[in-house]
Parts: sequence; C-alpha cells; structure tokens
Amino acid sequence: MLKEAAALDAADGLAAERARFDLEEDCVYLDGNSLGALPRGVAGRLADVVGREWGRLRIRSWEESGWWTAPERVGDRIGRLVGAAPGQVVAGDSTSVNVFKAVVAAIRLTDTGSRDEVLVDAATFPTDGYIARSAARMTGCRIRAVDAADMAREAGPRTAVALVNHVDYRTGRLHDLPAVTAAVHAAGARTVWDLCHSAGALPVHLDAAGADFAVGCTYKYLNGGPGAPAFLYVRRTLQDRFDSPLPGWNSHADPFAMDPAYAPADGAVRGRVGTPEILSLLALDAALDVWDGVDLEAVRAKSLALTDFFLRCVEAYVPRGRVESVTPEAHGERGSQVSLRCAAGPAGGAGDVMAELIRRGVVGDFRRPDVLRFGFTPLYTRFADAERAARVLGEVLEGTRQR
Repeated sequence: MLKEAAALDAADGLAAERARFDLEEDCVYLDGNSLGALPRGVAGRLADVVGREWGRLRIRSWEESGWWTAPERVGDRIGRLVGAAPGQVVAGDSTSVNVFKAVVAAIRLTDTGSRDEVLVDAATFPTDGYIARSAARMTGCRIRAVDAADMAREAGPRTAVALVNHVDYRTGRLHDLPAVTAAVHAAGARTVWDLCHSAGALPVHLDAAGADFAVGCTYKYLNGGPGAPAFLYVRRTLQDRFDSPLPGWNSHADPFAMDPAYAPADGAVRGRVGTPEILSLLALDAALDVWDGVDLEAVRAKSLALTDFFLRCVEAYVPRGRVESVTPEAHGERGSQVSLRCAAGPAGGAGDVMAELIRRGVVGDFRRPDVLRFGFTPLYTRFADAERAARVLGEVLEGTRQR
C-alpha cells in the first residue's frame, strides 16, 4: 500500500496545494471536518488588519479598508464554492443563528394557516434540531423528525419547510440536494440546507437545484479558523420577501439614519444583523485565497479517491471484525469523511483508540458511543496520510507497540 500511496501522490494534480497550509510533516491531520488547517496567508493578513487597519486607520477602515461591505464580498467568494451567483450569500453570525433566520423566514413565506409542520432530519446535528424546535414554538408550528432519506416522500400539504443536512456529520452520508429540493417544492414547501459538511468538500449547486435557503460554517473544509463566521444563502427570487426574524441595524436600508422604524435593505444584505465580526471575517477572507483557481470537480475526484484508498488500507491493515464502516460505499452517497464503528477490545473503546491514534500522530475524532471519524480535505490530505492512518489504526487495534 505504501508504493501505491506514493504513486497516487505523484499523480495528484492538487498536491501542490498542501504547501499553502501550515502543517507538520510528521502529523497526519484527518480532522478538517471539525477544524480546517491554517492557510499560511492568514497570519500575515491578520497582522495587517490589526496593526494597520485597526491600529492606524482605526474608524476609517470601515470605508477605506472595505470593512463595511466585507460580509457581502466574502459571501460572494463562498457563493462560488456552493454554486450561488453573486448577491445571494452573506457571511456573518454563527450557523445556529443563520438556521434560525432561515427556518423562520421559510415558515413566513408559506401559508401557515394550513402549513404548520417543520420537517427535520432525524439524524440532524443537534443544534439544528434545537433551533428548529424553538422556531416552531415561536411560529405555531410542530416538528416532525424523519430520516433524511425519506424527506422527499414525507413532505406534504402541511409541510412549511424541510431542514436537511447535506452530509450527515456522524456517518458522512451525502443526501441528494436536487432531488429532495424538487420533491419538497412539489409539495408546496421550502427547503433549508445545512452545508457544514459539504461546503469546500464537494461541488454544491444551490442555484441549479433551486434551493431556497442554505447555511453553513466556514471553519471546517473552508479553513476559516475556530469560530469563523458562518454564511447564509437566500435565493434571489425570494429576497424581496425574506422576512428575517432578526432585523438588526446592519440589515436596514439606511443603517446610519438611525430610524426607529425598520426598513429592510435589498438583496443579501437582509441577512445581516449586527456589526460584522471584522477580525474573524477578514481571517476567513484570507483563508479563501487558497480556493483561487481550484477546480471543485478535481477536489471531489480526489476526495473520493482518498476515501476509497483509505477504506482499502483499513481492510488490508486492521484486524478483521474490529471496525465497520458506516459511511456509504456508493460515491453518490458519500461526503468527504469515513466513519468507522469500533467495538471495544484490548485497546479499549473507540474513545481510547482515538486518543492513542492522536498520541501516535494520527488526528481524527471520536463521536459517542463508538464512531471514529476521519475527515479527508483534498487540498492538503495526501494518499500517504491515508495509508499511514490505516496502518497505525491497525497497529493500535492489534496492540502493537509504537515503533
């Protein structure tokens, strides 16, 4: 497997992108699905923002350095990566806050007299479920949890909105965004897609699919840094009816008029609330430079090749019966991670196994009760990393001493 990994890395058209990240050679980092690696250009950009734009220009930077328009400018850069034409994505706030905006706005766009149901992916990331339940209580709706695979056929005459994770955070299962969107629309309802585990990992085609709303974080595959601002997509044809439940001064048509009456701005600006988080927003802006000129189809092809190769290495190195992949084999149903169910054994439970992997320089993560997650970020993950991770996993599960 070592020779095959070397050959695959030699033929990798994205191999040069790794040099744009701050990564140690002796560490296999497979946790970019939780926190992406640091792009090398971010530190210098932040130093300039702090030292010159804030330190010297101070308040002038809102205009002279473009701080005021940064949420839309950065939003458009993200939009290119999720299949959204300019003017439909705004960067800011957290994923949770943006889920709330999108779900409530989607409900307000429907006839809530007869449509009082919010469909939620039964395996959703917990925050999405918490927010959806709160939004439902506030709008007089009820929550109905269904399997994401059943979402298309479960949408009906009472459905106001369906909140769906594009990629399941536990298993890495990819759901069919175009098909589910079309089915939900056929039922007369709206969609809100959570792209946290797909933005930057694979091509997303929001405009082409006719998606209504989408949200996502930027600290995973987009490498924006811990707590980086999230994003909100509002389809252009809905923007004049987008009634945000959080109408902050930054989304006012004339913010500095300080008018006590709210008048919403046009376009994606309606998705703003308060003062932009400039330091983290401009760190994200710099991080997005690594995507300039990158072909997302090439990213997807490498992602699938990496995860295929890793699974073959696991089969070759790991004692039979010790782990079971819960990530779909079919390419059309797989995101950019591999999740392995790991039964307790001589090396301990799955949490103990991951702790030992990290001690040996292979960084993934653990999800209770028994899942080992390995995220593959094609811009910097090598086939040699996949081979080493599987080999060390095998050694840990066999109880082999570290060499």
